[in-house]
Amino acid sequence: MVRLESESGWWLITHQNHARLAGAFAAEWGNAQFRRPEPRERVLYGITSHDDGWVSRDAHPVVTREGKPSAFSTELVGKYSAFEEIDLQEYLAVRDKAVRMIAQEDPYAGLLVSMHTYNLLTEHTDRSTIASGNLLMLDAFLHRQRMYQRDLDAKIAADPSLPTEQKTGERIIEHFRLLQACDNLSLLACVAFSKRAHLLHPLPLNDGTTKEVQVFPIAARHFRLSPWPFMEKQLNFFLPARPVKGKTFRSSEDLEEAFADAPEKMLAVTLTK
Repeated sequence: MVRLESESGWWLITHQNHARLAGAFAAEWGNAQFRRPEPRERVLYGITSHDDGWVSRDAHPVVTREGKPSAFSTELVGKYSAFEEIDLQEYLAVRDKAVRMIAQEDPYAGLLVSMHTYNLLTEHTDRSTIASGNLLMLDAFLHRQRMYQRDLDAKIAADPSLPTEQKTGERIIEHFRLLQACDNLSLLACVAFSKRAHLLHPLPLNDGTTKEVQVFPIAARHFRLSPWPFMEKQLNFFLPARPVKGKTFRSSEDLEEAFADAPEKMLAVTLTK
C-alpha cells in the first residue's frame, strides 16, 4: 500500500495500481533522444506487473504501532527505513511471490523484477532499522534471489525468440534501470512528492550514452522532467485511490473495513516537458 495524508485521513493506493502507473510511464518512454525498450512487450510486462504479488496483502491493510496505515509514504522516498513496523518474514514472502509469479510467465520480465527487488533491499534499505536477528533472514533471501537470477539468465540465453543484443547483460541492466525509473516516478506521483528529485539511474540514449533525468514538482502530482524522455510534450494519467477517513485506527480490522467502504476515485497525474 502507498499512503498520502489528506485533511480528513489518507489516500490509499494499492501496490498494483502504483505499478500500473509505472507501466503507463514506460509505455510512453522513448523519443529522438531516449531509447525505447526492446523487447518492448516483455519489458513493459515486467514494469506493469512488478507488484502483482501484493494484491492479496493490500486487500487486508494493517496498521503501524501508531495506528496509521502501514504503507510507503513520502518520508520513505529514497530510503526504505520502516522495517521496525513490519513482519519481515511476511514481507520477504510477498516480495518473493511477486518475483516468481512474473518469472513463471516470462523469465525476462521476472529477472527485471528480481533485480529491482534485490536493489531495493540492498542499496535502498536502511539495515539499522532491521533487528539483528532478522538480518540473517534478509541476507539468506538476497542470496536466494541471486541464485534465482542465474537460473533466469540461463533461460533467457536459451530463448531463440530473443535477438542476441536483447540478451546481453548491458541491455538487461538498462531495462532494470528503466523499471527503477518508472517505479520511482510513480511513487513520487502517488505521494505527491514536493521536492526536486531524479529517476535514480542514468538512462540510455539513442547515441549509446546515458543521461540522468531530473524531476521538478509543479503542483500536486504534476511534474516537469528534464531532459524530457517522452514523445508528447505533455502526458496525462489517472491513478485509482481510495480516500479513507481517520488519521489513526484502533486495529487493522478497523482500517480494512474503512478501506473496503471507501469509494475508488481517480487522481490526475501530469508530466510536462
